[in-house]
Amino acid sequence: MRTHTRETRESLSPKDALQILKDGNDRFRQNLKANRNLLEQVNETREGQWPFAVVLSCIDSRTSAELIFDQGLGDIFSVRIAGNFLNDDILGSMEFSCAVAGAKLIVVLGHSQCGAIKGACDKVELGLLTGMLEKIHPAVDAVSEPADPKERSSANGAFVESVARENVRRAVDGIAKQSDVLREMEEAGTILIVGGMYNISNGTVDFF
Repeated sequence: MRTHTRETRESLSPKDALQILKDGNDRFRQNLKANRNLLEQVNETREGQWPFAVVLSCIDSRTSAELIFDQGLGDIFSVRIAGNFLNDDILGSMEFSCAVAGAKLIVVLGHSQCGAIKGACDKVELGLLTGMLEKIHPAVDAVSEPADPKERSSANGAFVESVARENVRRAVDGIAKQSDVLREMEEAGTILIVGGMYNISNGTVDFF
């Protein structure tokens, strides 16, 4: 598979970009990686890069966006932080990726059994981690079920999954609300902003 050029990237619509990631995840799940020469891609990207998407995902070692979407060098901008939440620096990186560098798609990617989500559910306090997890607390509070406080912990897998999905939804909504640049691009149809959940048990990404 060839490295993207300005021409190939500009020929893509935002929906095309999303389909590329869906197709890549299908290959990943079937263990049918695209044929790439990574050293050749190093050479082809030395003068510039033409990524078609930016993916905000968790730092979890099992959730590398390049691997689970079967992409090569120069294909995607990858932003990673525990709990895949938004802050101004991440939004600024997304603005660069889309408004300056020309990416057509933003994906916020959560995942099952997320340690950061579990920590937020349990209200863990540990050094600077305390403040980081507080950014996920609104997603925890937004999930109404179960009502019993004893069931609202990391021991409840269904609750953790609901919070993880809510956290992704809030980030997707927050991108357009907090960034005038990205909201205007989305309204103009220049970019698409979507959420997704990666299942660490079977390798599947569920977009929503």
